[in-house]
Amino acid sequence: MVDLSDIRAVTEGLPRSYEVLVRDRVKFRVGQIVYLALSADETTMGIGFPKEERDAAIAAEPHKFFRPRPSEERFRWIQVHLEAIDQDELRELVLEAWAMCVPQKVRAAYFG
Repeated sequence: MVDLSDIRAVTEGLPRSYEVLVRDRVKFRVGQIVYLALSADETTMGIGFPKEERDAAIAAEPHKFFRPRPSEERFRWIQVHLEAIDQDELRELVLEAWAMCVPQKVRAAYFG
């Protein structure tokens, strides 16, 4: 299972990314845009994810992904069980969520 220290290792050094604590929940932002938020018990995370791919991801891997709260379904967002993903998948999810929030120029410079 991945945890907060693994998430911090992936987000460390991402341009314009920073960590905040909001109502006892750890969140990662680019500017004012939240691209990753941990649950209070740190067993799940909400993460930026293309809306048009959300239903397919949940249907394909319901043990891993689940729907956000109804109030968050209008956003590009999905929930993830941390126990169901490994380091590589965490890195992929975090980088994709971060890339959706930064300007194209920043994304291109980071990925080369």
